[in-house]
Amino acid sequence: MCPGNNEGTMEQLHSTEECLSINEVLSRVGDKWSLQVISQLGGGTLRFTELKRSVGGISQRMLTLTLRQLERDGLVERTVYPTVPPKVEYMLSDFGRTILIPVTALADWALTYRLDIQAAREAFDSRQLRAVVGAPNTVQGLPLGEASRPSLQTRR
Repeated sequence: MCPGNNEGTMEQLHSTEECLSINEVLSRVGDKWSLQVISQLGGGTLRFTELKRSVGGISQRMLTLTLRQLERDGLVERTVYPTVPPKVEYMLSDFGRTILIPVTALADWALTYRLDIQAAREAFDSRQLRAVVGAPNTVQGLPLGEASRPSLQTRR
């Protein structure tokens, strides 16, 4: 947990350098495709086409880039067999398997609380809408004169 964000946990605060490291790792493994690829490979070794089929909506290029980055990070191992056409398999490395526990926990949390998140979003959107609609003579919270007025910045 990083300085300035210490609610809800008893963990100690991390330094700015540690926060940057945490953010870097979470950006890599927390993106849309990496989590799905890691989850699929958690079930065992897969060939490229099997992996592409199992990760719905991913393009061939995006799967290639994702696998390459996960391999670079040491989470995925790529094995090429000298056949015609070449057979390529992907599997989680021993190191990559260590991420399955937190990824699975996060996925379980998301499934458990998805309805709560949806309700919170709907409540937020409703409050935002009431604030805009409830404010007389406004457009999206701005007085009508300001909403239609061009930006104060001018060309030079």
